[in-house]
Amino acid sequence: MNYFVYTMPLGRLTIVANDKGLTRILFGPHAIEGATKRPSALTNTAATQLQEYFAGKRREFDLPLDPRGTEFQLNVWDELKKIPYGETRTYAQIAEAVGSPKGFRAVGLANNKNPLPIVVPCHRVIGVGGKLVGYAAGIKVKRYLLELEGVDVNELW
Repeated sequence: MNYFVYTMPLGRLTIVANDKGLTRILFGPHAIEGATKRPSALTNTAATQLQEYFAGKRREFDLPLDPRGTEFQLNVWDELKKIPYGETRTYAQIAEAVGSPKGFRAVGLANNKNPLPIVVPCHRVIGVGGKLVGYAAGIKVKRYLLELEGVDVNELW
């Protein structure tokens, strides 16, 4: 496993990968225990695709992913990848889509544990009534990402 810290328009991101795919993206610089701090072809490709996303030139990511989580979390994260660029879904809609219609709180917890933010777009999930609630990196970052994608966040309030 290896990792490297890349500078992005949003700040620094630590990108972590193993031989199967990306395992984590962390906001800010981090040292990853048990991993070597060295860029790889995959971390560099991920950084390039993220730069393209921030520049408005990429709407979808084409990267091998290897997130770790429970079966429920993996199902939620797979559903998040289906939310189109520039669109949002509510926690309740995601809960319904994964077969747990009353599990919107569990969806929120799964979002909070998403190891691959931006690439697995948990920022596209909003609260009932369009509230910008819950984002592990903070509401300011969530707002930035949604505005980058052309979502009128003022209409969400």
